[in-house]
Amino acid sequence: MSRVILFFATVALLVACGTDKTDNAFTTEGIEFDVEATGGVVTKTITSSNRWIASTDNQWITVSPANGHSTTECNFIIDSALTTTPRRGVVIIENIDTWEQKEIVINQKGFDYSIELSEPEVKVANYDRFDSRYFDVTVKSNIDFEVDIPDNAGWLNSERHTLDLNRGARPRTTTVRFKWDINTTAKERLAEVVFRPKSDVALAHQDKLSVTQQAAEPIIPDTRAGDSVALLSISRTLQTMAVWDASQPMDLWDNVVLWDKSMEGCTESNVGRVRSAEFYFFNIKEPLPYEVRYLTAAESLTFFGNTNTFLLSLELGDDIAQLTQLKRLTIGSYGLTSLPSSLAALKNLEFLDVGSNNFQKVPEVLTKENFPKLRTLILNANQRSVVSDLSNTVRTDLGGFMDEPSFPEHLIKWDLDTLILSVNYLQGTLPTFEDDPSVPYYTQEEIDAVDSLPQILVDRKIKKVMPSCKRFSINFNRLYGRLPDWLLYHPALDMWVPQSLVFPQEGRAKDGTLAIFENEPANMDYYYKEYTTKKKPMSDEE
Repeated sequence: MSRVILFFATVALLVACGTDKTDNAFTTEGIEFDVEATGGVVTKTITSSNRWIASTDNQWITVSPANGHSTTECNFIIDSALTTTPRRGVVIIENIDTWEQKEIVINQKGFDYSIELSEPEVKVANYDRFDSRYFDVTVKSNIDFEVDIPDNAGWLNSERHTLDLNRGARPRTTTVRFKWDINTTAKERLAEVVFRPKSDVALAHQDKLSVTQQAAEPIIPDTRAGDSVALLSISRTLQTMAVWDASQPMDLWDNVVLWDKSMEGCTESNVGRVRSAEFYFFNIKEPLPYEVRYLTAAESLTFFGNTNTFLLSLELGDDIAQLTQLKRLTIGSYGLTSLPSSLAALKNLEFLDVGSNNFQKVPEVLTKENFPKLRTLILNANQRSVVSDLSNTVRTDLGGFMDEPSFPEHLIKWDLDTLILSVNYLQGTLPTFEDDPSVPYYTQEEIDAVDSLPQILVDRKIKKVMPSCKRFSINFNRLYGRLPDWLLYHPALDMWVPQSLVFPQEGRAKDGTLAIFENEPANMDYYYKEYTTKKKPMSDEE
């Protein structure tokens, strides 16, 4: 009996040993594989009769599940690469019971340098409102780049972009905003934009941006129809509050005057065309609309009342300079900080009002030589904001001719009929012209020829300054010092209403000097004592 038991025990042990040899198989499906730079998930089968565990020192590799028993499908999760350099990682699969190990090698490619665009082709209209004239392009890249716009595409520009590559050369996305200008021509425009890497590297892929802009609506020049289209286009760009009804003839449009045969100066070709137009209360952040160039028959144009003028720093543009027949031009409260030299082409201009803008200095183009027919120049109220004491402010952008080093005496020597310089930041003293031989003295012959001129003009050797001026105002600037005799005894002083529009100043200049004329007269009695032919106005008491 004992021999039988021993026999079966021996057989059982042999069977058991044979079974362990079979069940202890420990294998992996493949020992090496490759992965693209973008990463991903690779599934491999692990075969084992015992328990096993997976481990790796590479943080960019994750195994799921990381342990198991018997045959198991494992996911090898590979992160996206960070650089352009390939990398190698090892995962160790270990049999917990036998300590046998298997290695699985993972090779991941590095990213190629590339610049890819979400939209390689963009089409824009010829016109849109200022705040809407832009488009965004999404760029995917692993190299910082510059936006290269061709020189012949000055109508297109890009804003600064930021590409965050702080974790290496993994492709990231950024948005580049492009802004475009109105197309003023009847031809379509095309710009080929290149995104050029800042570093000298070879690109595996490089997209270019093709921007196409529609042609402008054609305007027939020197015609009534062209004038009407131009007016409507100007109104549209200005975003004026009052909009003309295009279904009505121009004769019925408010603030528009057309040429009629009965009007002085009307020519046959001008009949029915725009003689004058006025635009009020608008919202624009750029130069005058280009369509203004088509109003070639206009003698008078007015643009007044931009939104938030005190915040703006705008240019006028050159289109208005093509209207050489203009006699009157008003561009007030627009936000201008300069006038172009091309404005000198307006040789027929007789009236110019550019007040209520933001000039830091008197525009250089404003000279007698450039405007030989000009009789009225209005430059008042160019203050962005009111600062009484200029010596106690850190602001330098206040407008009001604040950057003028002294009083602009060339404007006085111009001898205009009207010169308005009120409510600015002009500083210093008024010129006396005593050492200026270009400014003559009154002569005895002039006094004898005109009985209204007093003898004091010759006896005190008073300079003949602005003899034609009928309206002159400089009140509420930062002027100081003595009032010169040429002003105190000017033949038109009483017409200037000096005690309101000439003498009063306010605040302090940059050097802290109190803005007040030290010899300001208490009344005009001294004046009427000399000008005996003039009638002294009655006082309130009288």
